[in-house]
Amino acid sequence: MEGLIMAAQLLLGLSILVILHEAGHFFAARAFGIKVEKFYLFFDAWGFKLFHFTYKGCEYGIGWLPLGGYVKIAGMIDESMDKEQMAEEPKDYEFRSKPAWQRLIVMLGGIFVNVVLGIIIFWFMRYGYGENRLPVSEMKYGVVASDIAKNIGIQNGDVITHINGEEVKYYNELIGTEILLGEAVLTVNRNGETLEFLVPTDILEQFTDNKEPFVTVRTPFTVGQITPGGNAADAGIERGDKFIAVNGKPVNFFDEFADILLENGGDSVKVTIVRPDTIEKMVLVTDDGKIGFQYVQDTFNFETLKYSLFEALPRGADMAFESLTANVRGLGKVVTGKVSARKSLQGPIGIATMYGGEWDWFRFWNLTGMLSMILAFMNLLPIPALDGGHVVFLLAEMVMGRPLSDKFLERAQVTGFIILLVLMAFIFGNDILNLFR
Repeated sequence: MEGLIMAAQLLLGLSILVILHEAGHFFAARAFGIKVEKFYLFFDAWGFKLFHFTYKGCEYGIGWLPLGGYVKIAGMIDESMDKEQMAEEPKDYEFRSKPAWQRLIVMLGGIFVNVVLGIIIFWFMRYGYGENRLPVSEMKYGVVASDIAKNIGIQNGDVITHINGEEVKYYNELIGTEILLGEAVLTVNRNGETLEFLVPTDILEQFTDNKEPFVTVRTPFTVGQITPGGNAADAGIERGDKFIAVNGKPVNFFDEFADILLENGGDSVKVTIVRPDTIEKMVLVTDDGKIGFQYVQDTFNFETLKYSLFEALPRGADMAFESLTANVRGLGKVVTGKVSARKSLQGPIGIATMYGGEWDWFRFWNLTGMLSMILAFMNLLPIPALDGGHVVFLLAEMVMGRPLSDKFLERAQVTGFIILLVLMAFIFGNDILNLFR
């Protein structure tokens, strides 16, 4: 069931992005009197279609290959490679008959729509959901460091005060892109001593292997739900109990408690409990350091920000471009070899897992908005067969004052296809390998 929900969210998100991207090309072409012959969601490779109909001279349909979509614009050298049409005399309604500036707008239409869509999604998310942020003033006991954080020197109980010299105000900054992308300097207060730690360049690779947050918030805890038939239940531990010591060692936080249990895996330990009287009990610890209960942390006072419709627009735009900037920086690390492409690039399978096995509209729209911005950037890359490749050729034509030859454009299109096929094969193969890993 979880797999079906993942697939459904991926198909819905992809369909929204593809249809609106291609609509950007479609309506821009129609605005300049250019004939559009096909408008397809997904590819009808080898002529196989799931559904299609014709309206006012344009064929609309759904293909069987869910790798994007396309509009076939008359008189344009594109993925259709329609050489017969290109061999005929240009007609007034064809792409090639229009001025270069009009053709440039048509090619940028899809990218423009994706940027606008990303901004609109984040705009309405900020209006509808607002923002919940945890001020650092609530983090009275510091952080619990993940294995990744411990590897660079962060310890449980540390208070991270600055990132790259900027004061940390909210918890989300401690799990955000400045740390995720590496090369950040963290300033830490440890028992009154100020220390600095450098986040390594390859930390993004470590996050792909280990999905836990960089740090979590350290708080006192009490016993929550108890596993029926588990060791805690057998020892008489009850919901609401508060542990204050294990084998005589004081414990205030769950990370301290968990570390002691792990050290005593397979043995029995003496726990001191406040209920509200202080009592002691012996409890058996499993080999993996568990006794069978869920813990409950102290509650936090979140800062909730609500925006009016107009106030949400600039905040939504900021978030849209922040997500784009973070992903562009991440891609830059892949291109320069600072981060492994195998561990960082994800295809449809990886994106589906990001949507998750439960239908969460907040997560769905947040991810779809981010993907819209990424799609705009990726399509702007100067690779033949992508919008960015066509844009480069049109700019060259405008500078030279004459169009590039059809033969050159055909060869460039084929080259672009090969590049994209190799990239797609790598990404799909990587997705499949990651399933087994």
